[in-house]
Amino acid sequence: MKIVAVLYEGREAAAKEPRMLGCVEHALGLRDWLQSLGQEYIVTSKAGSELDELLVDADVLITTPFHPAYITRERMDRAKKLKLCVTAGVGSDHIDLDAANEKGITVAEVTGSNVVSVAEQVIMTMLVMVRNFVPAHEQAVKGEWDVAQIAAKAFDLEGKIIGTIGAGRIGRRVLERLKPFDPKELLYSDYQDMPEDVQRRTNARRVDLHTLIRTCDVITVNAPLNKSTRGLINKDIISQMKDGVYIINTARGAIVDREAIREACESGKVAGYGGDVWDVQPAPPDHPWRTMPNNAMTPHYSGTTIDAQLRYAAGVKEILNRFFNGDPLNPQDVIVQGGKYASAAYVYPPEE
Repeated sequence: MKIVAVLYEGREAAAKEPRMLGCVEHALGLRDWLQSLGQEYIVTSKAGSELDELLVDADVLITTPFHPAYITRERMDRAKKLKLCVTAGVGSDHIDLDAANEKGITVAEVTGSNVVSVAEQVIMTMLVMVRNFVPAHEQAVKGEWDVAQIAAKAFDLEGKIIGTIGAGRIGRRVLERLKPFDPKELLYSDYQDMPEDVQRRTNARRVDLHTLIRTCDVITVNAPLNKSTRGLINKDIISQMKDGVYIINTARGAIVDREAIREACESGKVAGYGGDVWDVQPAPPDHPWRTMPNNAMTPHYSGTTIDAQLRYAAGVKEILNRFFNGDPLNPQDVIVQGGKYASAAYVYPPEE
């Protein structure tokens, strides 16, 4: 079989860190194993015409959310032999899932591989913004010292109302990690209740979306990108939020309207917008989120820490091994298969 993987370039970082498996140079640690099985394995960072040529006779495609190759219906039309798309990580919205269903292509991802990594990033970003860390750090770098200027916009998480849009594997872990900060209340908006044990540990209350956005001091987005969430955080929704709200988005950039959040940060309606996901990736140099005020944006790396890479590389190997042997894939890893959605996260409206 021919397996094609599209990963990001590691360059000098790859030379220094052999555990950085998610880059082109280290190829998810799969090269020797696949070659020993007699499989053809091609790894590239190119997601344009070069990929189109490689896909013509590819059986398996491996992609990643951090350097996504957008797999459209047109690309699938040309990839006549494509049977399996594997996401090295979590989040397969860069693949046209409806088209994959129609063509009988299985789409799988390494469910749970980076949920802890992303949940920790949410907490970090939340603290960075609420404590006004970025301007404070910039003062230190520039040789300045104006405590009042920093402290005037620095707050505690204690006593705040904090809510998550989406309470799946990541959202739940965010709520669990927020509990020790002693917030006034934890809220979540989701199409289903959290498991009872998580509910007990967090004492979080399930509310509808409009109650959450009107009530919370801090809002974190932990939902998949699908037809119901694309552009969800728009000008109208933001207008209903509290003045001075903080928004953290490590889910998908396209859940937030680009211009609406820029305008809200410039006006001060939103006191801070932070995260590592962009509505197009890699983000162009002139993307407004790079320079808008009150931002704590980074490149998309929350789910590709070294620890996460070790997990999702192992998960990709397991998926491939099962596929080669004709064994069923782990149900939690399957997004679409046999022309049907297997994961409720990508179904609109969601199925209970």
